[in-house]
Amino acid sequence: MTNWDQVHTDVIEWIKEAGNKITESFTHTLQIQTKSDRNDLVTNIDKQIEQFFIKKIREKYPEHLILGEEGYGENVHNTEGTIWIIDPIDGTVNFVHQQRNFSISIGIYENGIGKLGYIYDVVHKELYHVIAGSGAYFNGNRLPKLQEPQLSDAIVGINATWLISNKHVPVENLHKLVRDVRSTRSLGSAALEMAYIATGRFDAYIAMRLSPWDFAAGKMLVEELGGSITTVKGEPLNILEGSTVFVSKPGLHQKILRDYLLK
Repeated sequence: MTNWDQVHTDVIEWIKEAGNKITESFTHTLQIQTKSDRNDLVTNIDKQIEQFFIKKIREKYPEHLILGEEGYGENVHNTEGTIWIIDPIDGTVNFVHQQRNFSISIGIYENGIGKLGYIYDVVHKELYHVIAGSGAYFNGNRLPKLQEPQLSDAIVGINATWLISNKHVPVENLHKLVRDVRSTRSLGSAALEMAYIATGRFDAYIAMRLSPWDFAAGKMLVEELGGSITTVKGEPLNILEGSTVFVSKPGLHQKILRDYLLK
């Protein structure tokens, strides 16, 4: 049986050590490659940090499986057992260009059920974590349950690219949403945008293409606080598959789905 208290202690130690390794790399020249397109970047640091976590996990928890963005873990085909879903640097474009607004994201699931989740803003040293059923925390302080905001007061995270063209929601619906809310933002790190919902900095977040390592930790964090996360069609997410993602505070989720995303 997994000792979750020990896992939590280990992750806190490892994630801060990894964060230090990333900030130390700022003075070094990065080796940058493209993956699916010119905006989908990976660096030698992404790869090194994923390998760092995998080494630690395999030494301490050899029976656990690992699903990582850079492909150094296992080929995970079902949710049986304990699975670590890792994004070593969520927001690699920001990491490359700004050295700001990126995070380490780790979600740990057992038989498909979220157990522990971590999002670490490396530069600002802000750690968001969740222990399923026992609360969500920001730098060690417990976060309150999310409250329903008014649509007209809402800050929505969305990439402007999706307002030009996407395959899932008519752009005119998104244009109307943008006009009806208070404002929009785009951080360039899905994990951080979900963490910002948990802390009340954002009220909702919409993305048309995310992978499990982008949302595994954020899903647990937001749900623990009473928020909702689905596809843009209102369907449940599969933690092993990429999909669209719509996250928001309670109440607002149903309203945006009904009046904008499903129309």
